[in-house]
Amino acid sequence: MTPDAAQNILKAHFAEWLQALDLTVLKTQTDHVLIRMPLGDHLKRMGGIVSGQALAALADTTMVLSAVAHSGEFKPYATADLHTQFMRPGVGTAILCHAEVVRAGRSLVFARADMTEEDSEKIVATATATFFAP
Repeated sequence: MTPDAAQNILKAHFAEWLQALDLTVLKTQTDHVLIRMPLGDHLKRMGGIVSGQALAALADTTMVLSAVAHSGEFKPYATADLHTQFMRPGVGTAILCHAEVVRAGRSLVFARADMTEEDSEKIVATATATFFAP
């Protein structure tokens, strides 16, 4: 799957509110996906840091696309479990999210993601998830 194909999947199959995050798929391979989320005022919370909800949505979306890249075809994955660990305030121009599939079975996919500030390359949050594959 190419980054353009993944971007098209985002536009065609993900909710309208997620489109407001203005995500850009930078890299796709069968073992990982990299997505950029620009930081605008609409994502900031008190203190000027990116909201945890935006980070969780970024991680979930990037991990879903890593599952799609891993399987080689679009499937409407359902998030069965999502854990996000917020490690430091996210600031700067953008957050980069790198996600990979840890293990994929017939019906469950396990993935993890790391989110870093684009400018400083400091880790902001990590996440793990389990997805149900129909």
